[in-house]
Amino acid sequence: MIFQYGERETAYLRKRDLALARVIDEVGPVKREVIPDLFTALIHAIIGQQISTKAHKTVWNRAQTMFAPITPEHIASLSVDTLQTCGISTRKAVYIHEMAATVLNGDLDLNELHGLDDDTVCKRLCTIRGIGVWTAEMLMTFSLQRMDILSRGDLAIQRGLRMLYRHRTITPALFTRYRRRYSPYSTVASLYLWALAGGACTGYTDPAPKKTSKS
Repeated sequence: MIFQYGERETAYLRKRDLALARVIDEVGPVKREVIPDLFTALIHAIIGQQISTKAHKTVWNRAQTMFAPITPEHIASLSVDTLQTCGISTRKAVYIHEMAATVLNGDLDLNELHGLDDDTVCKRLCTIRGIGVWTAEMLMTFSLQRMDILSRGDLAIQRGLRMLYRHRTITPALFTRYRRRYSPYSTVASLYLWALAGGACTGYTDPAPKKTSKS
């Protein structure tokens, strides 16, 4: 299953931003996989914290094989040490184990999230240990398929914005400007910024100053 969007969203973004329009035209439709099951999506997001996309995919595939079925009941029945064997840190294993218990005891009602607005979903998820704003935003994007998510904490989004608009850094004011420009279809803009940051378009470079090592 992929993130669903179409001509209505891209036409709006093209009209609002000519620079982004060129990226949309060059890249074409972006197909990003989504995980409809919220519990599975949360584990996927926690595993992906602070690791590369390649490493995330490898560990996630391993976890799906080792820990199937991925349900609150089954994950809660596994020890932290067992969860860690898929290649995640002890901290992430603890977060996943605690999150499963939180769902089972009713402190986190995942079905309830469908009826809440974006800000409330984010606040609710961030009460759970191991889930921060970025993780909540990824859940809203790749599970709930919310249309107006642009993650300031996502490094690839920051890189895409720098490449597109030739900024050396994305200040809070600049981020807010682009967030408002893309709304109410910020998530679709995010798909193209991720593609741009990943090298999908020719002729774009990151103007951010390169970090040099100290001797």
